[in-house]
Amino acid sequence: MRKTILTLATLFFFMLFTESVLGQEKDSLLTFQTDTILLLDSLKEPDALPISGEVFPNENLNEIFSGKLDSLVNTWFIENAFKPDSAEINFSKTFPKDLPDSVYIQRLRDTEQIIDLSFNNIVENYIKMYSEKRRSQVEMMLGLSAYYFPIFEETLDKYNMPLELKYLPIIESALNPKALSPVGANGLWQFMYGTGKGMKLEITSFVDERRDPMKSTDAAARYLKQLFETYGDWHLAIAAYNCGPGNVNRAIRRSGDKTNYWEIYYGLPRETRGYVPAFIAATYVMNYYKEHNLVPRFPEIPLFADTIMVNDYLHFDQIAGTINIDKNQLQALNPMYRRDIIPATDKKPYPLILPKEKIMEFIDNDKLIFAFERNKYFPNNTLVKPSESSSGYYTPADIKGKARILYTVKSGDNVGFVSSWFKVRSSDLKYWNNINRNLIRVGQKLAIYVPESQKEKYEKVNGMTFAQKQAMIGKSSTPTEKEKPKPLDPNFVYHEVKKGDTLWEIAQKYAGISSSEIMQLNKLENDRGLYIGQQLKIKRKS
Repeated sequence: MRKTILTLATLFFFMLFTESVLGQEKDSLLTFQTDTILLLDSLKEPDALPISGEVFPNENLNEIFSGKLDSLVNTWFIENAFKPDSAEINFSKTFPKDLPDSVYIQRLRDTEQIIDLSFNNIVENYIKMYSEKRRSQVEMMLGLSAYYFPIFEETLDKYNMPLELKYLPIIESALNPKALSPVGANGLWQFMYGTGKGMKLEITSFVDERRDPMKSTDAAARYLKQLFETYGDWHLAIAAYNCGPGNVNRAIRRSGDKTNYWEIYYGLPRETRGYVPAFIAATYVMNYYKEHNLVPRFPEIPLFADTIMVNDYLHFDQIAGTINIDKNQLQALNPMYRRDIIPATDKKPYPLILPKEKIMEFIDNDKLIFAFERNKYFPNNTLVKPSESSSGYYTPADIKGKARILYTVKSGDNVGFVSSWFKVRSSDLKYWNNINRNLIRVGQKLAIYVPESQKEKYEKVNGMTFAQKQAMIGKSSTPTEKEKPKPLDPNFVYHEVKKGDTLWEIAQKYAGISSSEIMQLNKLENDRGLYIGQQLKIKRKS
């Protein structure tokens, strides 16, 4: 008889009393800082943000994070658990607008958080986005926070971390556990593949713990703790969480080793420039939502959930087909399973989260559920790898049993060449290395998984010339007409990207051009789209 273990802890998916979650007393261990407000826009020009003694034009970065709020409405929770009129129409049609800066400053000061809550025009833009322009999504996040915040707080407390870090997933994922960014960041805390693996999260064809609220929160707390120990400043640690320590270190070096977030502001990637202000704004709104007539929205029927451990292969269809539960609900409660399969064994059990009222029904029908159409889902009691992922994005085949080698990208390499030399699919190569838009850089080290028996052969590829690598696969080293680069447009001035270049630094070299215009001309999202040798359109020739 298969064993099922009912956990002692009960997870309350949605709580009835928001005051216990959102209006709770602050942890008495948190120290109040009287100088947490840094007013940067008190000059004559209200739309200017002075950095390092200079005046820079105001940036509107709201669109970067508003898209994450839009993604919230595409979840099962919103589509099924909220009334249509509740999810589409604001509960409160009247709310305060154009509050004086002094109100925001005083409220941020009164919040009593460990992390500095600076105030300037950029922060104000985000506060208005949350409290005025995106009220529907914020009200739904207030309701969802009743489930997620206790998980976040318990884990942050475990590592003696500031509890206000619980607001990071609001700007990372809009509290959507299946949120997937264009560059592959996944889950509530938006872990990239490499970072997730580095933090010991399980990521396979079947399980992605980046989407497990508990496991990913634990990893995020550990990672943030490491970053804070590195920088000794929460703003820099939060910025590094978003763009990586390398980008923060480069911004610090370019600023002359300054370590104040606002002084290295324009040395950071564009999204990260909005990241800390958005965090401060989210902290503000989650603490002062009542003052803006924002009302937490809860499901029509409160949903409670418990966790059961299973120790044999199980498909969501087997559960839905025997105890009358919606498969979409199973997917929403168990976002960590990528293909609707729980790959559990006696040696490695996995959790299954079910509505509380279904727990005893599952236990009573244990044998029936596991036996239901078993040969269809697990022929000969084996774990068959489905050809398609139900998660909506590509997942490569398991790499278990293959050898991992590192290949250093050379000048002239591209994703197509590298994948052909190692006889792997380009989609696998991109997934293993989180490659976006086929962009790889000279000097970049690519992880590639090859058969164990051919490891020695493929390790030699690193030392080969381009011609030798092409000859190895029976192709010429002379590019065909199709492979030759397109001629540059004579109507534009071009800049060849050098090592260490950033969009901001490139823009300084050309009069009358901004970094945002360079991004638009070259269809770039941020500095991470740059690579050595790239020819950037700068402006039209006069």
